[in-house]
This record gives sequence, C-alpha cells and structure tokens, in this order.
Amino acid sequence: MIDITNHPIDISKVMKECRDESAGATVLFSGSIRDHNEKGKVIGIYYEAYVKMAKNILMEIENEVLKKWDVKKFIAIHRIGNLKISEISVVVGVTTEHRRDAFEACKYTIDSIKDRTPIWKKELSESGSATWKNGLLPFHIKRNHYNENK
Repeated sequence: MIDITNHPIDISKVMKECRDESAGATVLFSGSIRDHNEKGKVIGIYYEAYVKMAKNILMEIENEVLKKWDVKKFIAIHRIGNLKISEISVVVGVTTEHRRDAFEACKYTIDSIKDRTPIWKKELSESGSATWKNGLLPFHIKRNHYNENK
C-alpha cells in the first residue's frame, strides 16, 4: 500500500496493516518534524508534492523492493501540507519472514523516497523565514525565480 495524504498518519493502523502470520519481522520507520535545523529553531514544515508522479515513483520503489526481497507486506505513506513539530511526515512498514530483509528493504525504501520522489519541504523558522530544503525546487518556485531574474 502506498499513499500521499493530507491527513495525519495513524501508526497503529500501519502496524495492523503490516501483520502477516507467515512473517517473523516487521520494521517500521517513522519520520517526524523536529524543532530545529542547522540554522536554528524550526516551528513547522510545509510539504508539497507532484502527487500523481510521487505515487508512480512510490509504486516503482515498491516493485523494486518486492523483486529484491521476499516481502509479505509493504507500506509507504508520505504526508503533505502544513505539519507541526512532532507530527509524522513519512512512514515505511515492511514485513518479511526474517529481520535482515525487513531492515534492508525498509532502509532502501526510505532512502529511495528521499532521493527520488517529487516531494519538497519548506522549513518554517521561528524568525518567520521559510527555506525550501532537499533537492530541486518545486516547479512553480523555479518558474517564479526564473521570471524574477530576467
């Protein structure tokens, strides 16, 4: 199961969805909003995504994981919109027969999501400034930046 959502992510629901009687291991990764970055205090994060493309990339990642490891259950959910400190932004759940596969598949998944999925974050600082982080800027930001520099 994959999803991009505006709604809070329910960890207990993800854990229930990961249950499988033939599996001995479930690894759950949960990423949340922290209250600081390298420059100071953070009061929240705004996530923006190209949702259709992001879902397609998540499906590609899921297919890669299913080919490489013997996965019983796979869940990857990323939240978009305005998130407050401590709110969950991303969850990956992988259930396998043995723990090594579950850990490796989960790590591969979250690393791939961060590297490949068109989801961008804007950190909101205590000073009132906002900074886009991680990778390329969203298209509308690039377009506006380009027009301003003509």
